[in-house]
Amino acid sequence: MNTKFSTILLVVVMAVTLSACAGKTKREPISTTQNAQAMYAEAKQVLDSGLFNRAIELLQGVESRYPFGPMARQVQLDLIYAYYSANNLPQALANIDRFIRLNPNHPDLDYVYYMRGLTNLKADENAFQSFFGIDQADRDLASTRQAFDDFRILLTRYPDSKYSADARGRMQHIRETLARHELLIADYYMRRGAYLAAANRGKYVVEFFRESPQVEQALELMVQGYDKLGLVKLRDDAYAVLKLNYPANNTRI
Repeated sequence: MNTKFSTILLVVVMAVTLSACAGKTKREPISTTQNAQAMYAEAKQVLDSGLFNRAIELLQGVESRYPFGPMARQVQLDLIYAYYSANNLPQALANIDRFIRLNPNHPDLDYVYYMRGLTNLKADENAFQSFFGIDQADRDLASTRQAFDDFRILLTRYPDSKYSADARGRMQHIRETLARHELLIADYYMRRGAYLAAANRGKYVVEFFRESPQVEQALELMVQGYDKLGLVKLRDDAYAVLKLNYPANNTRI
């Protein structure tokens, strides 16, 4: 009797248990895409608030956990901007070059080249010199020249880009900076008696920065340099060009 009762009780318990399990909703696994989106949303919010170093940490976390996720490329683009804004320019350039190398056909490459130009341009800035009014042209300008090339690539490959107008304006500013840079070097050579080197610097400005207001001074340096060297024909030719384009100029030979 007890055995029969125990058997019936076991059957009832099992039936209740199975019924309870059947009544429960099956729990779906948490989506990794949703996780990535949530992490990215937090990082983007921090980035938009201007907390760039913290945003870098969060974006790096998303990139390391989901390197091939649907937002991987956008995370990399945001990291470029975050590094630039945090003044970590070497890391910004490293990420830019990596993105270009790995994504040669990405639709946002115009933005990436634009950011490379901005980053190289920023690399040559010096807040201390600007504060005291020292001409930025009086320095090595390798990064500024690279920025000019970056903007030129942008305009050549993506002429209709929304960044083209700003890039074009920055290129004009860079031209003026480079022209002043050449003239500062020319003046340095002139004061030290290296007249041919000075004249050649002036000639470079005339040839490559024709629309710059620095051309007048460049022609003056050419006239003076050739005169010191006794190169009469070259001096007279430079003087003729100077007087033709700047008739009010007071240079005499």
